[in-house]
Amino acid sequence: MSVRSVVDRVGPTLLHALQVPDDSPAVADVVIAEPGGAVAAGDLVLGVATSGPEDAAELVKRSAEQGAAAVLLKPPLAAKPAVKRAAKASGVALVQVHAATSWAQLVWLLRTVLDALADESEDLDPGSGDLFRLADAVASVVDAPVTIEDTNSRVLAYSARQDLTDPARVATIMGRRIPDDVLARFRSRGVFRELSRGRQTIFVPAQRDGTLPRLIVPIRMGGELLGSMWAVVAGPVSDERAAAFADAAPVVALHLLRRRAHTDAQRRASAELLRGVLEGRANPRKAMAELDLSDEPHRVVVIEVTGGDGRDAEGLRLALLERISQGIGRRPVATELGGLLYAVVPDRPGPGGWEELREALVETGPSRRSGAPRAAAGAPGEIGDLSASRHQADEALGLLRAELLDERVITFDEAWTVLTLHRGATAAAGAKVAELGPLSALRTHDETGKAGYVETLYEWLRHPGDPRAAARELRIHPNTLRYRMRKLLELVPLDLDDPDVRLALITQLVALRWS
Repeated sequence: MSVRSVVDRVGPTLLHALQVPDDSPAVADVVIAEPGGAVAAGDLVLGVATSGPEDAAELVKRSAEQGAAAVLLKPPLAAKPAVKRAAKASGVALVQVHAATSWAQLVWLLRTVLDALADESEDLDPGSGDLFRLADAVASVVDAPVTIEDTNSRVLAYSARQDLTDPARVATIMGRRIPDDVLARFRSRGVFRELSRGRQTIFVPAQRDGTLPRLIVPIRMGGELLGSMWAVVAGPVSDERAAAFADAAPVVALHLLRRRAHTDAQRRASAELLRGVLEGRANPRKAMAELDLSDEPHRVVVIEVTGGDGRDAEGLRLALLERISQGIGRRPVATELGGLLYAVVPDRPGPGGWEELREALVETGPSRRSGAPRAAAGAPGEIGDLSASRHQADEALGLLRAELLDERVITFDEAWTVLTLHRGATAAAGAKVAELGPLSALRTHDETGKAGYVETLYEWLRHPGDPRAAARELRIHPNTLRYRMRKLLELVPLDLDDPDVRLALITQLVALRWS
């Protein structure tokens, strides 16, 4: 197992690879560096007692000479130029450890990750069983039923004991997340605000609807909130029991980091495979099995998040990715290409389908100016047609970007009229059809006199025999429309009774307007 695999599993909250040579040796074990101590080949060397840049550079050189896989240091030592130069010259990996991380916790986590990488297949979710066993252990400590939840209030694990429960806990476990109405009640009491402030424990008294008291502990690592533990209690808890409950949080944090690192690695692998499919580089049938896609028509959806600052856009992209991830196979079937988010969804109603995603996209904001996303879906097709569906989605998104459609969310098959006009206009513009005949004289006159003859002719042709409708589009009186038509026919010779002339003119005007 490589240094990169270990770093990816532990995750960016704790570890950041500053340098990893392509020929780094496989990782074998974790050791704490000691003065004059021996290092075995493949060791991850922790610079626990390293005091300065010179000591760190010397540790790097000595570890490399003995075949170590990587040296792990905390800031600012890891990023010192002398240390980085030593690592590069010695050909050993250099990894920076988050400053707030406990070395003891890191040793435990690294060895757990190494064991997991050695024993587990990549398709298993590491630590899921351990997390349930941990919930049981924590329940024994606090003497109450426990749930372990992520930052989105989704249940990751829960204890087996159910001796003290209420409808809110039952609904939470059954639905694998806190129900919205229960969530709103806890939010109104300031629970989630207190979680974000770093309180060690939070006690919530019983509520009028019968919800029992809760003792809540935030789960943090390196200053980041990873989730929380919720215990259903009969009433106020003693300081000793509350402290014992809180003491379990660092151990749970390590499990959550390990779980997240595994999920992130799977997501990266899925995203890369999906990119290959959308670009026509990967075998669609093989990808179907790898991504766990069902054998039914799918659409490729492209989503553009605009408006607001960069943080808002990134947050919305992540929220959409999370929504896409629910109910669609084992992994998120989504990826990013060129700053756009692409997803593959079944063309069906219900959880994980296109209709549900469409509703979610429409609900994200009322207008383009609000920063809500624009999204377009390609036509539904078999797995082998995903590349074509991606190009259709891109073309439909181009219409939204050009504001040729009023909607924010559209499908390729719904936009056929605008697509037809746009494709025809693009081809006609390439053939320079607008330069033929007397239309150029009207255009020149409009540029000098601003008479609006070209726009008037366009609406007159679009609404044959209905001058009132044409006038409404131009926001002028019908008599003004008739006057303009009379004047432009005096300026250029046009036989508007000839259907071929009308067809040629509308082709030219569409090319000017839509290309």
